[in-house]
Amino acid sequence: MELIMMRMFIMVALILALHGTETLSSGDGTLVLDYYKEKCPLVEEIVRRNVQIAMIKDPRMAASLLRLHFHDCFVMGCDASVLLDSMGDIISEKQAGPNLNSLRGFEVIDEMKYILEEACPYTVSCADIIAIAARDAVSLSGGPGWDVLLGRRDSLEASFSGANQFIPAPNSSLETLIANFKHQGLDVGDLVALSGSHTMGKARCLSFRQRIYDVSAEEHYDHYKRYTTFRRILRSICPESGRDNELTPLDFTTSTRFDNHYYLNLLQGKALFISDNVLVTQDHEGEIIQQVWAYASNQNLFFESFVKSMVKMGNINVLTGNEGEIRRNCRFINS
Repeated sequence: MELIMMRMFIMVALILALHGTETLSSGDGTLVLDYYKEKCPLVEEIVRRNVQIAMIKDPRMAASLLRLHFHDCFVMGCDASVLLDSMGDIISEKQAGPNLNSLRGFEVIDEMKYILEEACPYTVSCADIIAIAARDAVSLSGGPGWDVLLGRRDSLEASFSGANQFIPAPNSSLETLIANFKHQGLDVGDLVALSGSHTMGKARCLSFRQRIYDVSAEEHYDHYKRYTTFRRILRSICPESGRDNELTPLDFTTSTRFDNHYYLNLLQGKALFISDNVLVTQDHEGEIIQQVWAYASNQNLFFESFVKSMVKMGNINVLTGNEGEIRRNCRFINS
């Protein structure tokens, strides 16, 4: 049934494309809505359908596709550099510390690209596929939807060093996080809103071990040992050594749903990463805590802010016009 529906998508797309072959361009190097309206009118339907299928097979894939967009945009911009495999002079970003044995969803993007190349050859960029898939992963998980600005092109290179340098680490301090986001043109408000993506998905023991065994940082604000039970649960899953790849939900309550529970967890000291908890423990001015409280008490407000920050992030250093290329295979530059 899935194969039949995909073939129908391809046939309709080809017919529509034949009736509108004019090349669309934003003209001024910016992204636009309906970029593929004439060249590949069913691109968003094809991507959404494949995200649905992937989530049915693996509910965790929604969080993985969203994370893929983050890790792409934070290294050289939203240009699909994260998808490139090592070849020739290219050292893949997949081999960098934050991504190795951790980043997922590459096969799902491959499948979308294959179908889109059948329907609309040399047309839809891998970078745009990632951006659309991230939006659909959120909305299909109960979160907000939004119009994705399109017209990105794919990079001709990857940055292994950039992936190691610019992707925020799970044990980052608040000062480091703010500086990291500022480097991308994102402010503190964006940091707090985008951190809400940790409301779904799972994390490896390796990424939160320090948070549950080095408790000295919590002692100054946890006078009544409120979080001892939570740490005890995590320690039963993640020992001090070994079992590095053991998985734990980022949100124990609704791990596959996009909601505002992340902020409730923050206020209860139950966020999984050090880089999450510092939003509260190291916010000496109190501005971030106010934003956390606002999102914890008003899910719609969080959704509105998250959408604005996602659109902003999706514009980081994009390639347009004649920059880069439209890859035929997302894993390799065109020969």
